Amino acid sequence: MRIAVVGAGGVGGYFGARLAAAGHEVTFVARGRHLEAVRRSGLLVRSPLGDVRTSPDAFVDSVARLGAADLVVVAVKLWDTEDVAGQLASSNVGTAPVLSLQNGVHKDTVLRRHLPDTSVLGGVCFISAFIEEPGVVRHNGALQKMVFGARHASQETVVGDLLAACREAGIDAETSAGIDRVIWEKFVFLVGLSATTAAVRRPIGVVRSHDRSRALLREIMEETVALAQASGVPLDDTFAERQLAFCDTLPADMTSSMHNDLENGNRLELPWLSGGVADLADRLGVPAPRNRTVADILAPYVLGTPAGA
Repeated sequence: MRIAVVGAGGVGGYFGARLAAAGHEVTFVARGRHLEAVRRSGLLVRSPLGDVRTSPDAFVDSVARLGAADLVVVAVKLWDTEDVAGQLASSNVGTAPVLSLQNGVHKDTVLRRHLPDTSVLGGVCFISAFIEEPGVVRHNGALQKMVFGARHASQETVVGDLLAACREAGIDAETSAGIDRVIWEKFVFLVGLSATTAAVRRPIGVVRSHDRSRALLREIMEETVALAQASGVPLDDTFAERQLAFCDTLPADMTSSMHNDLENGNRLELPWLSGGVADLADRLGVPAPRNRTVADILAPYVLGTPAGA
């Protein structure tokens, strides 16, 4: 396959590098010091499943420099989605199928404002990976999974092709006929993990071990389940409790990318996580006081640690 990966960080860098190592023609869009490093020596992915390195020639500095593609994978931070979608709409990739592996439930709505509805696939990924230093992506643990699916019959072929490509690359992948439900299921967990680890400023082991922070985690997820139901996604009333039980199986030192960004003084995806839950809940008339409180507590840090903090 000819695959364009917009964003060469933890998610795009890892999955793109695996697909390139399997022989697929992968072109990455990167920027800044990361771009400078990968153009010198390629992207190195360090992983317990085996290290891989891409060719330095696989990188461009903008969407405008991409050639024709069979699939575009979007893996930028959520605040860049609008800009990337606009660039894709006027680029050489044209109406190629687009798969966002970003967090949250807002991403595809943004993409469809600029791209044909029939070109936007549904998908999520499950992985802990990040840029360790310019030119290097670090994959933690063995989890590296993609779930994706077609929303239109015209997308079935590319979904099948991508599944075959992932299996050739050693990526744990599956397709789903109910991909929008899968996206919301991940969102419930992601909002809970991100909100609590960032607000408590500690990993999940600390959050789940104290009665009050554990209750906060459960209630944040319950609010998100109620929002899914109000949005027409049939999650059952016990889903948050089952996700809480899943949190008990996670490594005690596991945290969230939002917590890491907060600790490092970086911009936060808060407006699309707890902030996004609270805003959509207001529009739909669904109570979400726990998510609103977290959004308010972390609001000063949305654009990064403020000067003097």
